[in-house]
Amino acid sequence: MFDAAIGAVDPLKIVPGRLPAPPKGRTIVLGAGKAAAAMAKAVEDHWDGPLEGLVLTRYGHGLPTRRIEVVEGAHPVPDESGQQAARRILQKAEGLTKDDLVLCLISGGASALLALPGGQLTLADKQAVNKGLLKSGANIAEMNCVRKHLSAIKGGRLAAAAHPARVVTLLISDVPGDDPSVIGSGPTVADPTSTADAIAVFEKYQMPMPEAVRRHLESPAAETPKPGDPRLAGASTVMLGTPQAALDAAAAIARDAGYQPVILGDLEGEARDVALVHAGIARQVARHGQPMPAPAAIISGGETTVTVRGQGRGGRNAEFLLALAVALDGQAGIHAMAGDTDGIDGTEDNAGALLAPDSIARAAQLGVEAKARLADNDGYGFFSALQDLIVTGPTRTNVNDFRAILVDRPDYQSKKG
Repeated sequence: MFDAAIGAVDPLKIVPGRLPAPPKGRTIVLGAGKAAAAMAKAVEDHWDGPLEGLVLTRYGHGLPTRRIEVVEGAHPVPDESGQQAARRILQKAEGLTKDDLVLCLISGGASALLALPGGQLTLADKQAVNKGLLKSGANIAEMNCVRKHLSAIKGGRLAAAAHPARVVTLLISDVPGDDPSVIGSGPTVADPTSTADAIAVFEKYQMPMPEAVRRHLESPAAETPKPGDPRLAGASTVMLGTPQAALDAAAAIARDAGYQPVILGDLEGEARDVALVHAGIARQVARHGQPMPAPAAIISGGETTVTVRGQGRGGRNAEFLLALAVALDGQAGIHAMAGDTDGIDGTEDNAGALLAPDSIARAAQLGVEAKARLADNDGYGFFSALQDLIVTGPTRTNVNDFRAILVDRPDYQSKKG
């Protein structure tokens, strides 16, 4: 199911059929994200005419290309490589004519990668804010609201710089609702949020605000291009890959294997809270055959958050799965997995992990206590001890998280549980 979910949003498969017609003038390919290199390669392999450009992706997510330069940078906390690449991307968008085309390739991860501070801000300022956001519990829309207003390239600024050229943006969504202005912080999309909204995120999560950041957010320079801005009149977006497409592909695999799928959709919230809801649904299926009889597959996507209080290693998928394990407490006949479709669970080297009815018992035999590891935000350590981490390496796509819970029939549970 996980493989099918990733395959459904493979840039090498979904980009070729959605390319725009070549322009009279130049074609400049610009972009960023975890799928940027694969998207660039797909454009190169299927483009009829001259082509040039630059895309930025995460370290380890590159691919060899011929005409479009691929640069790698740090994610989720940006570095100097990302800053330099973002500056060059903005420069390549400038000085174009109405006969030129900017083909922008945006996927999840673009927001953190494109670190070009606005105004008098420095890279260190951006890094400090990013670290705070990652620990705060803020959702992706809130994070990207802040990032847009601290940037010289996001929140529609890249498209504004490219005016009067035509701008076509190909998107692979990693956000609930597939809002183009949130995906990658919308470098080519008008921004409906304001500096006041960005300040409110700091206040909501009681995040410290560096003085330089405060001065910037209180200045006119921080405001982004809004809907109706004439500089963005020639910009359009094409949605190529979505979390829903990945979930549908996984559901087809489950159905073929004899499991009735139910898709809960793109979910947000604390990973532990989302796990409790999933556990409740799984128990209801197992005990009462509601909302569907077993064998059933409970499938969801989206992006949870983790408010970090402990010192352990873990991404949001490992956190979700460990909280699910604690909630289910070894209930027979229920297996689960959770993984990030980009192959990287947060900042770790795994995509996610697997959970079985005996996971807590096996861990206890090794001296690993599930509740203690959860309190320490150490989902990675828990599943690593069991050798149940899922390691795929970079997939070069990203439609956020994938979660699946299989609930077997009662007769199977009685034999195997």
